[in-house]
Amino acid sequence: MELKQFHDPEQGPLAVAGFMSGSGTNLRKILEHERKLEEQRGKPAYRVRVIFTDSYNSNAFTIGRDFNIPVILRDINAYYEARNLPKKDMSIRAEFDRETVSALSPYNIEVAVYAGYMSIASEVLVNAYRGVNVHPADLSQEINGKRKWVGAHAVLDALLAGEKYLKSTTHMVEKAVDGGRLLMLSPPLKVLYGEDPKTFSPEKLEEFTCHYQDRLKKEGDWQIFPKTLEFMADGRFSFDKSNNLYFDGEPIPRGVQL
Repeated sequence: MELKQFHDPEQGPLAVAGFMSGSGTNLRKILEHERKLEEQRGKPAYRVRVIFTDSYNSNAFTIGRDFNIPVILRDINAYYEARNLPKKDMSIRAEFDRETVSALSPYNIEVAVYAGYMSIASEVLVNAYRGVNVHPADLSQEINGKRKWVGAHAVLDALLAGEKYLKSTTHMVEKAVDGGRLLMLSPPLKVLYGEDPKTFSPEKLEEFTCHYQDRLKKEGDWQIFPKTLEFMADGRFSFDKSNNLYFDGEPIPRGVQL
């Protein structure tokens, strides 16, 4: 079977754009790993060439300054306010994304990493680059053919359901939100309950959820997000004519367990 690598390392480092809306902690870890690999190998495996942010309030310029990377800002809230439309109105999202792709065109990007990018990507953006996102849940779990832990409240939902372990997942950014092909899963994080969180007060439930969200970010997101890019850059991820994913030549319908 003929497989095509996501990236041929013989062609130089994988060209990456970092997309972010907030603190950018995931992007920092990706950049730190980029530097670490370059120190170890004497050359970069991947290179974040540009940072794109859709928010005036993000830390994009601080991160850009710290790592000497150019930043492009296009505030999506201001974009919608100028047109007297709510942000949830997707009728002009393709237009916004088309202008973003145009702004990024000088950087010849191969992969966009969605490092806390909070705007839903239209098909324009999805089709422009291979996108990679990290999600704070085990997306390999399904019920009736649908993924169980999707959306912004995935950690809370999993805890309320009594899940004994939590995982993070990297996946391709595709048309369905949290519905892209799976790349990597983090090692399991054991949850210690003591009592049923359904009985918690709102304050205690929020504290309990935040505790595990923070731990999962450190023990999950920050481990597999940089590794996913490293493996992509090294040519270890590939796909066949039907766009099925492979890792080291083996099919990975449920992702690679780190």
